[in-house]
Amino acid sequence: MTTHASFSTAPRLIACDIDGTLVRTGCPATDAVVAASAAVRAAGHHIVLATGRGLVGALPVALQLGLDDVWIASSNGAVTAHLVGYRYQVTEQHDVDAEAAIRVAVAATPGVRIAAEVVGAGYRVNIPFPDGQLNGQQHSVTGLEQLWARPTPRLAFYGPDAYRLVWPLQALGLTAIRTRSDWVDVTAGGISKASALEKVRTELGVEPGDTSAVGDSENDVEMLRWAAHGWAMAHAPAFVIAAADHVTGTIDDDGAARALLSLLG
Repeated sequence: MTTHASFSTAPRLIACDIDGTLVRTGCPATDAVVAASAAVRAAGHHIVLATGRGLVGALPVALQLGLDDVWIASSNGAVTAHLVGYRYQVTEQHDVDAEAAIRVAVAATPGVRIAAEVVGAGYRVNIPFPDGQLNGQQHSVTGLEQLWARPTPRLAFYGPDAYRLVWPLQALGLTAIRTRSDWVDVTAGGISKASALEKVRTELGVEPGDTSAVGDSENDVEMLRWAAHGWAMAHAPAFVIAAADHVTGTIDDDGAARALLSLLG
């Protein structure tokens, strides 16, 4: 794989995963990543955050990076928002069939913890998740039906055997991604970071050949293939690296900063 990219002189779009790419989970972005983000924006290019986090978890990262006018594809593409200053507008939301997914999950893995995202606030949960596992507030419900009583764009299933849920959930036509052996994220079928980013690209007027993306996980594969220049973090699994055109450094090497600065080369 190559380690550089060439572009036109028009404004470009670089889609950045958050956890494992821009930041180590639970930690702030490094000075190198913040500086690279500022340099890219100063050159007139667009940074778009594309993350599995809910919007409530993505917003603080955007503000820390100084992204005061930025598009965010959160919840693995199920929620798209435009942040200007300290105010955001949700421009698109795709809700999941939560009842069908939850009924399958509890039948297959009794005792699994379930979180239904409440956009911009947190989650409704059947059993509280450990500290640090969810961004935003947790609201415990007394019955499973309360988890699907209101629309939600994303479900998270957490437990020792959660990975076993991927196949039955996909059989329902849903998008189910194993982020860890004990964690599965579920969104509506056909929804991904790539599907959300394509609409953002059109909104920004960026040509398809002027797109880049950088990521490190399974939920980044479609995004890396969507971009004209996909950058995989060096610590990513082999199948993620195979989906990319370029490899940058690890998160310890500030690999995301290197990918960002490639737009200025």
